[in-house]
Amino acid sequence: MTEPQPGLAVTAAARGLLRCNACDLLCKPLASAGPSNCPRCAAPLHQRIPHSIRKTWAFLLAAMILYIPANLMPIMQSRSFFSVRDDTIMSGVVFLWIGGSHMLALLVFVASIVIPLFKLMALSLLTLSVQLRSSWQPRQRSRMYRLIEAIGRWSMLDIYVVAVLVALVQVQSFARIEAGPGAAAFGAVVVLTLLASSSFDPRLIWDYVDNEYMENKHGEQT
Repeated sequence: MTEPQPGLAVTAAARGLLRCNACDLLCKPLASAGPSNCPRCAAPLHQRIPHSIRKTWAFLLAAMILYIPANLMPIMQSRSFFSVRDDTIMSGVVFLWIGGSHMLALLVFVASIVIPLFKLMALSLLTLSVQLRSSWQPRQRSRMYRLIEAIGRWSMLDIYVVAVLVALVQVQSFARIEAGPGAAAFGAVVVLTLLASSSFDPRLIWDYVDNEYMENKHGEQT
């Protein structure tokens, strides 16, 4: 078993332990060479998520590309006897605001535009900092990642709002509302950002901090 270096926090990796990414069980890998599996769920054990940076960038770039049509293409199309109306996310926010639904308009704006953009920018910053082996503000970056994980569940609020609006309009009038292509693009952005968040390994942030500490310690000794 590997002994932790003095001056560093005692971590599971320093003790030769691995955390299962499927069930979060802390496991001790087999002494024999080759891959080990979790004794509880049989998932493969890895000290770090394999190819974490490559996977995260792939999901992020795809989400960035789809974020443009998600905001420019109609997310909702309403048809009546006399007209056809296409609404993007922003035009829907403006329509709700003008109609007096200020809280609903603010909710859709934050959940549909602010939160996805924040997640894309924050995950890009985290991934780039890890790729550059930066030791800048590791605690703040870890908190940023936890914040991204916490707000991820609210990313589909505007889809729920569209569903509610469809039900209300169809009950109260003869209009027919259908989801537009922007809704599919936005749903893909949400899924891709969730995949990017899950594929990013925040432990890489601290790996490079520990490596820099050991290099400085070795330089002082020599």
